Amino acid sequence: MKTINKAIIFIGMVLIGMMSAFQMNAEAASTETEEKVSVKNGMTEKVYAYKDAIIEDVYVETSFDSDKDGKKDRVHAKIIRPAETKKGSKVPVIYNISPYNDGLDYPDYHNVDKELYKGIPLHLPDYYEEYFVSRGYAVVIADSIGSAGSNGCPSAGGKYEILGAKSIVDWLNNRTKGYNENEEEMVADWTTGNVGLIGKSYDGSIANGLATTGVEGLKTIVPISGISSWYDYYRANGAVIAPGGYQGDGADLLAKGVLTRENPKECAAQMEKIEKDQDRETGDYNAFWDERNYLNDANKVQASVFIVHGLNDINVKAKQFDQWWAELKKNDVPRKLLLHQGEHIDPKKKKGDEWLTTLNKWFGHWLYGINNGIMKEPGVEIQNRDLSWEQLEEWPRKKAEDKKLYLNGSGELSLKRMEGGTKSSFIDDASKTAKELIKNPSSQSENRLAYISSELTEPIRLSGTPHLSVTASIDATAANLSALLVDYGPEKATIVTRGWMDPQNVNSISTSEKLIPNKEYNFEWDMEPYDYQFSEGHQIGLVIISSDHEYTKRPEPGTKITILPEKSSATLPLVGQLSEEKKEGNTDTQSESKKEETAQEQSSTTTPILILITIGIVVAGIILFFISKRKKGK
Repeated sequence: MKTINKAIIFIGMVLIGMMSAFQMNAEAASTETEEKVSVKNGMTEKVYAYKDAIIEDVYVETSFDSDKDGKKDRVHAKIIRPAETKKGSKVPVIYNISPYNDGLDYPDYHNVDKELYKGIPLHLPDYYEEYFVSRGYAVVIADSIGSAGSNGCPSAGGKYEILGAKSIVDWLNNRTKGYNENEEEMVADWTTGNVGLIGKSYDGSIANGLATTGVEGLKTIVPISGISSWYDYYRANGAVIAPGGYQGDGADLLAKGVLTRENPKECAAQMEKIEKDQDRETGDYNAFWDERNYLNDANKVQASVFIVHGLNDINVKAKQFDQWWAELKKNDVPRKLLLHQGEHIDPKKKKGDEWLTTLNKWFGHWLYGINNGIMKEPGVEIQNRDLSWEQLEEWPRKKAEDKKLYLNGSGELSLKRMEGGTKSSFIDDASKTAKELIKNPSSQSENRLAYISSELTEPIRLSGTPHLSVTASIDATAANLSALLVDYGPEKATIVTRGWMDPQNVNSISTSEKLIPNKEYNFEWDMEPYDYQFSEGHQIGLVIISSDHEYTKRPEPGTKITILPEKSSATLPLVGQLSEEKKEGNTDTQSESKKEETAQEQSSTTTPILILITIGIVVAGIILFFISKRKKGK
């Protein structure tokens, strides 16, 4: 027994020593950080005088020649850094690169009132500069390729824009050259080389793209309303779709709009190529869009990612953050998500100074190495419609359960499928808006079909991506298909989310197939993801239309679409019970996922008990062993 006691004491002393050493290292790291910058409550403090900051310009050499003038393109950037960096202090960098720094020169939009194929985002707000420079960072604001002071040609999210953004990080880490206006070489000897990239809209999209290069020195990105796949910005399941509020926009128009460099005619050939390669005729996914799909290289992301998005952003829609978040999770990238109730806006408008506090902690942790607990906080923060904030562990909500609702011929949206229902038809009329078409769902309309649930007996929340499966025939070789998820309340109807597809892409978004008139097809497509609570007493509605006036192309009216309700359904990720599920005797509505969840709960209860029993047996065995040893010793 004495031997056992000595062993226990020895192990305890070793553990105490290890803990003491760990604490000493942590304190040393904290002291080292504090010597460089003042830290309080896990945030860098305002100690540097912004009015004394050094401001300078640099032209950084890239590795390519996008305008084909025989010289490598250069990216212009403005640097604002604390005066102390002139005396040897080194600071990390808050970086923004934008094509909007010299405004926009947008051409006319494409005509969308045509037959089918047989807002201006701002650059980094000025308050970021003063806030971060005074707290121990340099701020670098660069002009994206082909805009303002940079040469080369814009590529609408293409590889040259991403490589142009990468060149700044390379220069900050002494891997490429930069020059001043007099062609004198400039060296970034004032920085630690740690870079955090932040930007909204186009700027945030470049941030996503840059992260997929895995460039050394880029420690974190903060994409605000950023694009993760440009195809899903201008297309949806083969259909040509406008960013909300910009009907008729296209990748070619955006590239021409940000072409604000000197001598823009140098890029005429590149602009023509973008116009052709984007393929507005068919809307198909091709090599042009694949180059601009950052999801393809999510496995190369080395930087942490703090995604910020407005749930009501109809410009850069919710699918952009949703699919990016899923890929980052799949690749175990350190991440955080903030979803607010705004549209295409800077989050400070919704969170105020609290946003800057969060950002200070985020950059402090990833650029200064401050152990401030930011990564121990819940990974998701979401703002509800009542403007309250809620913290979640994941997105979508863990309790969201897919519920399949069938389209019944009587106009019901129900958990029960009605067999032998009659077919239902409507006529396309692109001149009618979605707001017009959702009115009076119980009444027949020539231009849409409406299906509504029974009244909800409790609040129920949509969290995630609705999916549609619709069996239909079309009396033409081409058409649009659109769907609207609607909240029908006692006083008004609200469109919750939408989804679109080109029926010609029934088998693949990469290939359009001429429809055989009046042949039945099964069309499957997703709607835009959303988080929305339906109130008690309201009804969930699904409205099927053809052309969506605000988003799709607008062909001449007259195309007839016939749906087979009994073979059509909507799968909604919902938290809560529908009134049908509560009816007495309705025992067949429990989904497979619910059954699995119940099994998992039973398993989670059983597992700890088994572990305790196993531990008890092992301990008892050890005690018996030593008792037997002692008896033998006696």
